[in-house]
Amino acid sequence: MGSWILLLQKAAAPAPRPLDPARLNATLLRLAAADPSEAPLRRDVDDLLEGRLPASSARARAWRLRGDRLHLHLRHHQFPVYRRGHHPDHDHDPLLHPLPRQELLLDPSLRRALRSWHRLHCHDPGVLRNLPSLLSLPGRIPSCAVVGNSGILLRASHGALIDSHDAVFRLNNARISGFAANVGVKTNLSFINSNVLHLCARRPDCFCHPYGDGVPILLYICQAAHFLDVASCNASSRSRHAAFISVTDPRLDVLCARIVKYYSLRRFVAETGCAAEEWSSTRDAAMFHYSSGMQAIMVAVGVCDRVSVFGFGKAADAKHHYHSNQKAELDLHDYEAEYAFYRDLAEQPQVVPFLKDAGIVVPPVVFYH
Repeated sequence: MGSWILLLQKAAAPAPRPLDPARLNATLLRLAAADPSEAPLRRDVDDLLEGRLPASSARARAWRLRGDRLHLHLRHHQFPVYRRGHHPDHDHDPLLHPLPRQELLLDPSLRRALRSWHRLHCHDPGVLRNLPSLLSLPGRIPSCAVVGNSGILLRASHGALIDSHDAVFRLNNARISGFAANVGVKTNLSFINSNVLHLCARRPDCFCHPYGDGVPILLYICQAAHFLDVASCNASSRSRHAAFISVTDPRLDVLCARIVKYYSLRRFVAETGCAAEEWSSTRDAAMFHYSSGMQAIMVAVGVCDRVSVFGFGKAADAKHHYHSNQKAELDLHDYEAEYAFYRDLAEQPQVVPFLKDAGIVVPPVVFYH
């Protein structure tokens, strides 16, 4: 009898009231603005400025595991990084056997650059408005193609269409040889993340210019320690490559992070019915990050009058990357959340949070699938 009463009571209980959209949105905005990586980043920058490799960096872990078998080649330093009390010869300085108690001695120019980068690591959506001047462009670019690496590119022969744009952005050194009909051959900007550059920096001469010596490289910093890679690559390749490696403005990094986290939080609430505050229990919030492709699109929005996007998206019958046999992506990205952002960017950019505070008119953005 008691169980029947309990069932009747449950049946008579009112259904939970749906979340108020405005209140939910305010919660999502608040949580998206929280950055759990801020304190670790500050510690890593302080470590570098005080002459220590950050303990949290992949570089430090790799060097500790591999010892003196892993070298970073530096030549003709503009931003030299010495071992304290040790100076390089003219030809070759293996940096750094990470032996206990050895210290880094950063050149003053590199110290200033690192401090400036960290000081600008703040929320300022207006950075989009200033991107052409920050990237030393003479003006806005009439049309840009951002070419991703998805296997869906092999479904269509968009190569000629891609090359017809005034500028073509490519991602993470994806191969174009053998795929010209699908991905084109033109490259005006190589966009990579600093993890990719870190792999290049392990090689003599820091080779990271697959599209030619004159194609500039733009990258975003994933770890503060990767500033050493940027400095050494720019110094060691200066006599061989006309293109300089530039770092994205950290204010753009913060803007991208907030937008993607907002969409990830919103997707989590919609799919699970859980409170937005529980999102961080499902992933490593400090490691959660936007993809290289997402930031490349944001750069294009800031500097181009018309943006075409190719090779973004997944399909069951398509390779993950058109040029490799990679099976899956890193789980520190939420690609479904990024796809939701892309849909809004193309169809209703006025609703994209944080972006609407940038003070720009979002150019037409078309996604080719």
